[in-house]
Amino acid sequence: MDVIHKLELEQMKRDIPRFSVGDTVRVGYQIREGNKERIQYFQGTVIAVRGSGLRRTMKVRRIVAGEGVERTFPLHSPKLSEIEVMRMGKVRRAKLYYLRSRVGKATRVKQIFGKTYDDPAGSSKKGAPSAEAS
Repeated sequence: MDVIHKLELEQMKRDIPRFSVGDTVRVGYQIREGNKERIQYFQGTVIAVRGSGLRRTMKVRRIVAGEGVERTFPLHSPKLSEIEVMRMGKVRRAKLYYLRSRVGKATRVKQIFGKTYDDPAGSSKKGAPSAEAS
């Protein structure tokens, strides 16, 4: 293993939750105002995830006062304090740049109910056959 790869592995965060494009996330980011630091939260829809390893970024979009606001967050930045997945969205694209041209309710993404990233099979749904039922 080369030196650069080792340094990147040391700096990578391990506690990043699983999310995908179309999910609504709440991102806590440390900002500096004068000599004080505080966490500012940005909640919106993930419209793009790009890069790999230490250079992985996500682009989050939301509407504020009728204007679209997009912010790009490096996932392994030390200023990124937390990422919380608020709801899972169902999309069939890797990049949701088409949402930029949509207005109002057309910007909504279908929501996935009853499934989490911890349970990819969706076996927590009611009426699902269990292994003990035989």
